[in-house]
Amino acid sequence: MATTQPRRRADTAVRILDVAERLVQIRGYNGFSYADIAAELKITTASLHYHYPGKAELGEALITRYTARFADALATIDETAPDARAKLDAYVAVYAEVLSHKRLCLCGILAAEYETLPEPMRQAVARFFADNEVWLAGVLERGQAEGSLSFELPAREAANMIVSGLEGAMLIARPRADVDYFRSVARCLLASIVR
Repeated sequence: MATTQPRRRADTAVRILDVAERLVQIRGYNGFSYADIAAELKITTASLHYHYPGKAELGEALITRYTARFADALATIDETAPDARAKLDAYVAVYAEVLSHKRLCLCGILAAEYETLPEPMRQAVARFFADNEVWLAGVLERGQAEGSLSFELPAREAANMIVSGLEGAMLIARPRADVDYFRSVARCLLASIVR
């Protein structure tokens, strides 16, 4: 019995994050409340406050988990993609997968609400994008060094353009409910930066 209680608490915390992440990716951070999560999970708001004392703490936990999963996806790309071009294509596929579930990048939607976020969440969102840009710049530099990619911009600027372009393409594809639109824009974006 003693081991069941902590496990149940951990399961509840994960379920809270799962529901909150979906709500943020669909409605935005300011578009849901603890009452929405409690109703969906059939728990009390007091139970939510036990796991996450306030919405700011919940938001930080969401970004931390999302960033860790994204980092895992990048590590998998590094391990499995044979060259820099394949890594870029796999990176785009990560975004397309999120959009195929009628969601936006968690940090992308939070960036749109940046001015209304608590400071620790702002910093975490900025770190998410900085980490992605550093990873992409490394891919671009390795690709140029090995001869599989060619581009004129400094690698960091090209990486910034890729992240910004993909996030923007997600936003515009959303009202169209068209993942193929996103993929087409992503192909054009990459083609305009790297050859």
